[in-house]
Amino acid sequence: MKALRPVLLFALALGAGSVFAQEKVLNLYSARHYQTDEALYADFTKQTGIRINRIEGNEDELLERIKNEGANSPADVFLTVDAARLAQADALGLFAPVKSRLLEQRIPDHLRAPDWFAFSTRARVIIYNKAGVSPADVQTYEGLAHPRLKGKVCVRAGSHPYNLSLGSALIHHLGEPKTEEWAKGLVANFARAPKGGDTDQIKAVAAGECGVAISNTYYIVRLMRSAKPEDRKVVESIGIIWPNQKSFGTHINVSGGGMLKTAPHQDAAVKFLEYLASDQAQTYFANGNNEWPVVKSAVVKNPELESLGKFKADSLNVGTLSKNTAQVQKIFDRAGWR
Repeated sequence: MKALRPVLLFALALGAGSVFAQEKVLNLYSARHYQTDEALYADFTKQTGIRINRIEGNEDELLERIKNEGANSPADVFLTVDAARLAQADALGLFAPVKSRLLEQRIPDHLRAPDWFAFSTRARVIIYNKAGVSPADVQTYEGLAHPRLKGKVCVRAGSHPYNLSLGSALIHHLGEPKTEEWAKGLVANFARAPKGGDTDQIKAVAAGECGVAISNTYYIVRLMRSAKPEDRKVVESIGIIWPNQKSFGTHINVSGGGMLKTAPHQDAAVKFLEYLASDQAQTYFANGNNEWPVVKSAVVKNPELESLGKFKADSLNVGTLSKNTAQVQKIFDRAGWR
């Protein structure tokens, strides 16, 4: 197992709970690995005087750690990306209900579940090679399974939470039979076996290795903001489609988190979650990591992100997305989307 990367190590002794409870600290387990979040955490400490001790790792490592620590876990808040991963933590019974009028007022209903909250969003869009594919052929997710795209589709693994969440949304909108038919058609159109992350798919499209791909928007904006000429060239070679604008809208991924049931610093945990919904914190998400704020009043000053324009987003509740992921994985497995 890949070792966790502690940013600030804190005592894990079983008898330290009473000490933790007296300290003005927040113990954060985070699967967000973005350097720009440093400013976010520093600002929270500056505003509240609450020091953040942070442990970083991938989602599976952190969830396993929390389970193993049990009632003695020092973790107060768990942050990660994608509704499927947040739902996994929720299904394990790790989150505690948070009663906060501020969070209820600032975060839209469809971007919060009973025990966790989304604090930023990304759209899952279709990327196409301007020189090889007509945008008219890729206006919907369903269109990616059409035989005219045979040998032209690049995607990351079907087991990745980004794709599981998309599949879950499709089950809700199209039903299981049509979603399975879609998955089989998509696999039949693969240009190569799934590999790499979203940035790899974008670069493969730009290079002509494939004609179309699916990607989260913040990977695209990261390339747009890059100082590297080769990244700029990639952006110039691709087009971006907001899928399903005439039906249910473009699928949204989220970044979010919640307070853990065993949190030794519950007051600090609630303050931190409320801070993440503040205009200032929401601006960090947008300007620092190219994500859209979930709070409407937050000001975005990210020209590249704003240049993507307005679009119709799928308003499906993030909690609903989590309900179908197990079935989606079975569908993808049967379709051969490994």
